[in-house]
Amino acid sequence: MALQLTKVLPYALAGWIPGGRRHCAMCNHRVWRFMPYRNGSRGVAPLMLTLEVVGSDVDHFECPRCGAHDRERHLLLYLRASGLLEWIKGKSILHFAPEKRLPRWLKEAGPASYTACDLYPQSPQVLRIDMLDMELASASVDLVIANHVLEHVADDGKALSELFRILAPGGYAILQTPYSRKLHATWSDPGIDTDQARLHAHGQEDHVRLFGRDIFQRITAAGFQSHVRGHEELLADAEPNKVGVNPAEPFFLFRKPG
Repeated sequence: MALQLTKVLPYALAGWIPGGRRHCAMCNHRVWRFMPYRNGSRGVAPLMLTLEVVGSDVDHFECPRCGAHDRERHLLLYLRASGLLEWIKGKSILHFAPEKRLPRWLKEAGPASYTACDLYPQSPQVLRIDMLDMELASASVDLVIANHVLEHVADDGKALSELFRILAPGGYAILQTPYSRKLHATWSDPGIDTDQARLHAHGQEDHVRLFGRDIFQRITAAGFQSHVRGHEELLADAEPNKVGVNPAEPFFLFRKPG
């Protein structure tokens, strides 16, 4: 009981006492602070800090009210600011590794269809789809969302080719992923084959590569047009500390020509 109280109390203090100065876009509640992931930046592999990897804000990660993480909140803000949340009305959406809370906003936007999918589904509402070999018709999807997924797939080039194939002309792909702006080229090696090695080399135990600043060229090489925009451009009025997001993370928005 004492251990449970120790875990719950910080969340209660941060999320349920009135007057908080921070705001969660996902649940629309004011909170005093966002909770860290694991041990926050103290738990980040030193190499990730040295390479200035852009990814989650691990010090301001989870909303103490609804549990939404920073990447989820940031993506919702980006969808709103870009007009894409309105654009999806009547469109078809394929959402890989769907976050717990974002689907509600996507469905309320009125798409013609919304399909949640994953390689290893944890729910009957989520279809099993392998991004490397999708049994979907070409040009059959208007919007693909893969928020921090590409760093997990075995062959990102093949995955991007498949995503381009199933996307309808004029359709969009949201492909957020951690990357290092200092690293010139994406780094992966078959010898990095244990959880500990992947944690130190790629930033997380289940990441199979660390993208470098060539990430944008890797995606456009698959045929996509870049519509990438930064936080300051799209969300100039959203103070990162207040909304709990990493301002260094751009909106990885790409489009299929046509």
